[in-house]
Amino acid sequence: MTPNRRIVLSSDHTAIALRQAIAAHIADHGWEPLDIGPTTPDSTDYPRHGEAAARRVASGDSRFGIILCGTGQGIMMAANKVKGVRCGVCAEPYSAAMIRAHNDANMLALGARVVGQALALAIVDAFLTTDFEAGRHAPRVEMIKALEG
Repeated sequence: MTPNRRIVLSSDHTAIALRQAIAAHIADHGWEPLDIGPTTPDSTDYPRHGEAAARRVASGDSRFGIILCGTGQGIMMAANKVKGVRCGVCAEPYSAAMIRAHNDANMLALGARVVGQALALAIVDAFLTTDFEAGRHAPRVEMIKALEG
């Protein structure tokens, strides 16, 4: 598939099972999941995984990224350090739709200790089925981009 249908997924050790369920779910919906791990439950550092996924999104290798850790917060913070990434952590579908519609987010972070599988899949669906509205939101997204330096 082409990069515009590719979604990179990564997590720390706390979220492997949920990440794999999300990968299967998005594949069932016509997306190409690129799961970059980890694959073992050995303790690992979420900043490495957030950065690795964010770099794939920023480079254009993947259209979107979905990253997970215990709360989603730490991995989201790491991803947002990569120029060109706009990642939000969401615990319900409305926010996931709004970070796409209003902020043109290209990455979604989830907390495996915060949301269960059914809710996580609903959040992912909201994120992936919502387009950026542009219009009055476009200048604000440009302001966010300008903060990158």
